[in-house]
Amino acid sequence: MSAAFILATNMSLVGIFAIAFAVVAAMNRDARGVRWIALGYAMGIAYLALEFLQAIQVDPTPVGVGIFLVFLLAQSFCMIGVARHYGVAPPWIAMAAIWSLTILAVPVVFSLDYGSPLRSILYQAPYIAMQLLFAALVWRSRRRQPLDLLFLALQLAVAMLYLAKPLIAAIVGTSPSPQGYMDTAYGAISQSTSVVLLVAIALVLLLVIMRDSAAEMVARSETDVLSGLLNRRGFDGRAEDALARAARLGEPAVLIAADLDHFKAINDSFGHAAGDAVIAAFARLLRDHMPPGAVVSRLGGEEFAVFIAGASLAEARGHAETVRGLYAATSLAHLGVARVVTASFGVAQAAADDSLLTLSRRADAALYRAKAGGRNRVGTTLSELAPQGVAAG
Repeated sequence: MSAAFILATNMSLVGIFAIAFAVVAAMNRDARGVRWIALGYAMGIAYLALEFLQAIQVDPTPVGVGIFLVFLLAQSFCMIGVARHYGVAPPWIAMAAIWSLTILAVPVVFSLDYGSPLRSILYQAPYIAMQLLFAALVWRSRRRQPLDLLFLALQLAVAMLYLAKPLIAAIVGTSPSPQGYMDTAYGAISQSTSVVLLVAIALVLLLVIMRDSAAEMVARSETDVLSGLLNRRGFDGRAEDALARAARLGEPAVLIAADLDHFKAINDSFGHAAGDAVIAAFARLLRDHMPPGAVVSRLGGEEFAVFIAGASLAEARGHAETVRGLYAATSLAHLGVARVVTASFGVAQAAADDSLLTLSRRADAALYRAKAGGRNRVGTTLSELAPQGVAAG
């Protein structure tokens, strides 16, 4: 199989992946970095077209320099896209250093004999550096899921391929001039190994993007837009898992129910925009003053819930008292609410045979007692209250 045929295959595959990444970017505008990746693959098409063009040049140097730099540009665009997708800053300084050294090396590289070991090593050096930078970037993101580790391993594999190319050229031989590259065994080996890794990297990267996009969609479906906390769906799933885990490990667990006092009066007196601002202000306090790992949610309206694994009733009451006191002392005049706004809380300790439903009922019963007792207070309960006890609160 000739290098020209493999090169044409590579061009088709690069084009397909460029379109695929562009479609993903168009369909999901929040997919960070995918546009840059699509641009990188589009530059890959230009690189491969230049490889074909080089074969018919009388003086191959200008096109050869273009090939050398366009491929590095394709890597750079993909680097920016991958960095943005992984939520880390692109390695601008390292990339600038690679580009600076590459530009300085261009006269040296293209003054050396084509196929010489030194030229081959210098030619591949910036590509090796870029691939190692890809791997370092993924590692720095601290993403350690299987697909991320596979993507990192493939970057290292490509770096090793570029490192091995001078040795392969020395073993199998290459053309005495760039125009004859596609007629050599080295060209066929180089392009065939590249296409395998190209397909593997592109497919894994697409899977990473699809996985993360799906995770973002799930997170959005489980997040309350106004407060930024979990909604009821998100809370129920996480709290049930945390309750089951606590029961299995024999750890204590508590549920805090919270409700803003006289919230309807706030909406009626100051408007729904002010009411929304009051909810958002309470949500920030609740999120900021609950312990790490707490499952914090807005169940709907002015109702909130917090599940804390590994905490005692007294500790949970302390957290609730902190939020209660801070909220009552917070001036909301800048939000257009010219009155003191308070919240009431109910705290329940999980029993060994509790479901989330029974635990929620006890927390609600404690909350009702806090409301009946004058509001702006924290109620607690250790065990299931009888129906008349709830009614009496």
